[in-house]
Amino acid sequence: ARAMADQFTLYVPDRRGRAMSGPYCEDHGLDDEVEDLEALLSETGAHYVFGLSSGAVIALQAALRIPSITMLALYEPPLETETMTQRAWVPRYERELARGDLAAALVTVLKGTADRTALRFVPRALLEVGIRLGIRAAARKPSPPGVVHPLDLIATIHYDAIIVAEAAGPLERFASLGCEVLLLGGKRSNKSLEAAVDGLAPVLPGARRVTLSGVGHTAADNGGKPELVAAELRSFFDG
Repeated sequence: ARAMADQFTLYVPDRRGRAMSGPYCEDHGLDDEVEDLEALLSETGAHYVFGLSSGAVIALQAALRIPSITMLALYEPPLETETMTQRAWVPRYERELARGDLAAALVTVLKGTADRTALRFVPRALLEVGIRLGIRAAARKPSPPGVVHPLDLIATIHYDAIIVAEAAGPLERFASLGCEVLLLGGKRSNKSLEAAVDGLAPVLPGARRVTLSGVGHTAADNGGKPELVAAELRSFFDG
């Protein structure tokens, strides 16, 4: 957002359960996320949407229902079909989360969604030791007002998994999209995410497809290479 703010007006929402937004509602799911996005678009008058990961799933589903979305940029939506899964790690994560073991739960997420980097080869036990130390240190540091505490984010992944599950189905249903689409991905990303973009591309023959070198799934994050993603978004949204 900072890399694009000189050219565009950007709205970066806190999804439910994060920072200044309210908590998740009972039986929260994909429809609620789409309604939240629709409310934001209605309030701001925005017509361009960028979504990353589960946010890309929400944005894609919203574009089917909200005609005011005229340009849609997606970074590796974890879409599932009968032959492609993204949630093999979820049952173990849910068990660890239920018993309050945040370190183990986070390691399960990291291992299950890992980019094609050295992280895949780090022994789980060793990774847990490092994560536990990090969690203890983070627990001693309160977040400033309006900023979600990083430990609170571990539990929100539960809702991301629900969104991915509810969005599962034939990719052909997205052929009816009436907006322009940019499909983004990283060369180092998990193969299951690459497969999702590969499956979506032929359904949207008019979509622009860009694969970024040297980055994976979190390229758009502050700790990744956000300037690379911003450059592609600038080119796309500026026409």
